[in-house]
Amino acid sequence: MKISVIVLNWNGRQYLPECLDSLEAQTLRDFEVILVDNGSADGSAQFIHDEYPWVKLVELPENVGFAAGNNRGLEAASGEYLVALNNDTRVEPDFLAELLAAAQDSPKAGMVAAKMLNYFEPGRIDAVALKIGVNGLGYNIGVGETDRGQYEHGVAAFGPCGGAALYRRDMIERIGFFDPDFFAYYEDFDLAWRARLAGWECAMAPKAVVYHVHSATSGESSPFKVYQTHRNKWYVILKNWPRGVILRRLFSLVLADVASFALALAGGRGGAALRARLDVLKNLGTLREKRRAVQEGRLLTDRQVEELFSPHEHPVKTLRRKLGWKG
Repeated sequence: MKISVIVLNWNGRQYLPECLDSLEAQTLRDFEVILVDNGSADGSAQFIHDEYPWVKLVELPENVGFAAGNNRGLEAASGEYLVALNNDTRVEPDFLAELLAAAQDSPKAGMVAAKMLNYFEPGRIDAVALKIGVNGLGYNIGVGETDRGQYEHGVAAFGPCGGAALYRRDMIERIGFFDPDFFAYYEDFDLAWRARLAGWECAMAPKAVVYHVHSATSGESSPFKVYQTHRNKWYVILKNWPRGVILRRLFSLVLADVASFALALAGGRGGAALRARLDVLKNLGTLREKRRAVQEGRLLTDRQVEELFSPHEHPVKTLRRKLGWKG
């Protein structure tokens, strides 16, 4: 089997027909689809049994999160390449063929990023790849931009967005798949960090097009999302950033964290943001062990790690813009 597509589902029955029908229409035929149902209560599993018998179904008794759910899908996968795909998506017929071509053209690339467009505004970009700032935050490249073909020839990509990404099995067997402790959000940044530190690169497949209903499962800026993103940002830093890089970027890290906490307070999400930081402190021992394993496999120097960062907006400017402050 060339490609195993892992689709994670939690109460997303309404999205499944369009997602699975678009996969069934792929021009590349050497693939399998594994749908991991994360303890849905909306009849999703029975729906797959009845309507999509060609889909390999993995039923979980409870919601174990995006990261652990994809890991369960990996256990059932036989493909040389793994594609993680959100359930709230529709892909173009050449989606898998374009991802595979990009991977085969770039043997050093353990990851390939697709072009994700907004489902409701298909001329607007959702993400073409991930980038990281020295403030510790992760960003989607191109988010909100009108798609004018500006990324057709690629761009420096740190990693792929986990909502539509191809991963080389050889890489995953060496560094592991998603970290289940992340549950949801930033797990793709963590995986990309581990891959880049181990010497792998990220390729882009701008013609591998997927239409995405953004934040369909968790809700935009919900308390759940605030907690997960605020906590997991620090998980990524503490696991993956070399000590020297953390020390050099400490001011930016602290300033950005204060700004993000202030934004959460202003949005009525202060409790979730505080709980996130307390849980980081509570889990420092586990993070230390994971960090040791990552750093032992690191092939990049501190200087090479610094070259992976992208310019970012100053956190105070971000705070002012989002709150509408003047001056």
